[in-house]
Amino acid sequence: MLARIWALMIKEFLAILRDKKSRFVLIGPPLIQLLVFGYAATFDLSHIPYAVYNEDSGFAARELLGEFQGSRAFQQVATVTRQGQIAPLINTGKALLVVHIGPHFTEDLLRHQPAPVQVIIDGRNSNTATLAMNYANSILLRFDQRWAAQHHWGRPPAELQVRSWFNPNLLSRWFIVPGIVALLMLVVTLLVTGLSVAREREQGTFDQLLVTPLTPGEILAGKALPGILIGGLEGAFIVLVAVFWFQVPFLGSILALGLGMLLFLLAAVGIGLMISSLAVTQQQGLLGAFLFLVPAIILSGFATPIANMPELVQDLTYANPMRYFLVIVRGVFLQGDGVSNLWNQYWPLAIIALFSMAAASWLFRHRI
Repeated sequence: MLARIWALMIKEFLAILRDKKSRFVLIGPPLIQLLVFGYAATFDLSHIPYAVYNEDSGFAARELLGEFQGSRAFQQVATVTRQGQIAPLINTGKALLVVHIGPHFTEDLLRHQPAPVQVIIDGRNSNTATLAMNYANSILLRFDQRWAAQHHWGRPPAELQVRSWFNPNLLSRWFIVPGIVALLMLVVTLLVTGLSVAREREQGTFDQLLVTPLTPGEILAGKALPGILIGGLEGAFIVLVAVFWFQVPFLGSILALGLGMLLFLLAAVGIGLMISSLAVTQQQGLLGAFLFLVPAIILSGFATPIANMPELVQDLTYANPMRYFLVIVRGVFLQGDGVSNLWNQYWPLAIIALFSMAAASWLFRHRI
């Protein structure tokens, strides 16, 4: 028995090593995934863009803000002069948090009275928001201790008031579950379309399909539509589960989410058909799908912030359709976004979908 198993193992290894594409699948994906995991997958929060809303001209406020400016993790991106400027900074993601110092901060400290400091944090990504809040807490605690020592206070003087927008309780479920909509839609769509043409070739029915009256374009459409329908049903089911089972708020427009899902599915189907057109066997199609899936998930901002990645890796994310759809689905769920708020995500997704479908069509005709 062991001899038969050993012989089968030798045969499988020889079959893989003799195939050029299979050899590439064995060598290329591990190297690519190693680079992606090594540089992109990090939970360290090294870049915290923040804005300052300082209503106090006293020296205590300047000292406190100097603590933020002296921190390597914090980068000031804006100075707020009125309350209405805060919302656009948080909504667009330009600032992760806003430090708000009231007009009587220094006066209250000199009178030995509590001096509140407000930190407004973007709570859409609860993990990032929690880390940023902890960093801000450490800076305020350091300031408190130094002020208390210098002015002979018996207790820390400042009080921290935190408001987390879009996710008041910082529930990670509210951040993760909408992202799963994009993740599973991509997985299901790639698997359905990535194996379709390869399955025909492996089973020997591809030549029979070519002699039918169907044109190559019709064959390609027939291969694409099942993936779009299955992916759409999968996405709709997960949205319903997210709303009614996980109690994730759905504040935005159904039309905005539907349009984003359609463009995302077109992009995913195009990529899946490209993989399937290049694959000879179902195994190659499966490996090709996972070769795309792993970097696409990591480079999408699903778990780690894109801003924390190296600049070169951040540039690569612009070609990833999942990056844009994650913004759409989380914006619709948590921010209440409509179609007009998401045009800057729709048009890159539409370009990727158009390019991927055109490339899939060319590869399909070329392989024929």
